[in-house]
Amino acid sequence: MSLHRDDPIVAIATPAGRGGIGVVRLSLGSWSGLAIAQRFIAKLCGKRDDFALEPRRGSLVAIGAADATVIDRGIALYFAAPHSYTGEDVLELQVHGGPVVLQMIVARSLELASSLVSADASANIAAMPFATMRLAQPGEFTERAFLNDKLDLAQAEAVADLIEASSEAAVLGAQASLSGAFSKAIEVLADQLIELRALVEATLDFPEEEIDFLEQSDARGRLARVREAFRALFERARQGALLREGLTVVLIGRPNVGKSSLLNALAEAEVAIVTPIAGTTRDRVEETVRLEGIALRIVDTAGIREFGALGDTVDDAADAHAVERIGIARTWDAIAKAHVVLHLVDAASIDAGIDPAFEGANREDEAIAARLPAHAARRTIVNKIDLTGDQPHIEGAPASDDDALDFRIYLSAKTGEGLDLLRRELLAIAGYQPSSETGFLARERHLAALRATQSHLDAASAHADQGDRMLELFAEDLRLAQRELSRITGEFTADDLLGEIFGKFCIGK
Repeated sequence: MSLHRDDPIVAIATPAGRGGIGVVRLSLGSWSGLAIAQRFIAKLCGKRDDFALEPRRGSLVAIGAADATVIDRGIALYFAAPHSYTGEDVLELQVHGGPVVLQMIVARSLELASSLVSADASANIAAMPFATMRLAQPGEFTERAFLNDKLDLAQAEAVADLIEASSEAAVLGAQASLSGAFSKAIEVLADQLIELRALVEATLDFPEEEIDFLEQSDARGRLARVREAFRALFERARQGALLREGLTVVLIGRPNVGKSSLLNALAEAEVAIVTPIAGTTRDRVEETVRLEGIALRIVDTAGIREFGALGDTVDDAADAHAVERIGIARTWDAIAKAHVVLHLVDAASIDAGIDPAFEGANREDEAIAARLPAHAARRTIVNKIDLTGDQPHIEGAPASDDDALDFRIYLSAKTGEGLDLLRRELLAIAGYQPSSETGFLARERHLAALRATQSHLDAASAHADQGDRMLELFAEDLRLAQRELSRITGEFTADDLLGEIFGKFCIGK
């Protein structure tokens, strides 16, 4: 943020709108603890100049306007530095939650700060800091908590995640991150890297000691254990990011396999047009639905097919299917951005003996599956079981989240049979846990740092495999891996990143 970080700041801390209670929060900046702060509080609360609020104890006060008329009566809570949310002197006024009342109290605070400066010559110097009192920027209270070492950066981000949580699982995950679970896991890994770095760098400082360092210190074993713990942490963070941000689920398959019907069934609304005509969907159709509070952005796409198999001449295909070709290209663009790809196939095509015409369709399905990217979780949806007599069920088990096309969910988008099986699978991919089990939330910023960490750990392992002659490169990649981990908690953080993070918070937090 570009504004001065030690200015006194004030803001309404409760959401916009009317309510029984509203809160105005003031953080008094670097001038915390000065007598002028108590004088300011006394005047704002309609008390004598020698009045002093007792920290952490509510006091009934009347907030007065400049002409001594009462704006509102409420409770004043004073938190003395450093034992406050921001680490500065903080005053919170709990009053009636009318928006005009709250705005009047904020305006009175700014007016009073200015008047204290010009009241008299003796007070002018002591009160001068209040000349800079201003409205708080979005997230500025939490940013000060970070800058004053009340929270690390991952915990500060968890404050916003807790406010924005839309499910019980997200609340518990955000609370776990806010309490320091994520930060602690990062810290443990960073400490292990520091310990290993110390051993390596001590060896580099004494090159005359001709020993096989990597063997004597079990450096390879230590690094292997760090990498194993890191993989577990990375997987939890990836699941936490999906839980926080939701899933982009892309429906793909040949024309007329029921993609639009499945979108409508999941959305419980007629979102997409459904007809027996193949190729009805020519562009992406999107709808966001929620399962257990987790956002699922469902994307219906144009059916994928090879035009050369349609029986048209090349010229006819080029003319008649130009729009469909564009739709198919956009389908692959959507697949590239997906968290989950649901590949729909016709239940009749699973057993080509039912209809030999499906032999060609099976080859097309195999070609589609072979082209799917590895980054997304992939599942096969066997649709239209209402036409084949199959019962809703699941076949197979995924070897991993990103390699599970043999994991088949049999359902009917038309009748709704088997949809609960699909919903449960999507929740599992999103990392949904019963309320008794808590993970932590993570952001894309965290995942980017973890990916960079993984790259340096992989490089360090490669250097270790080449023996002691690569110790300097080994040490450097350990250092870089530790630095990337530290970015998550904010030990290495640029000012512009702070502005980007806290600028997305609500005013008053």
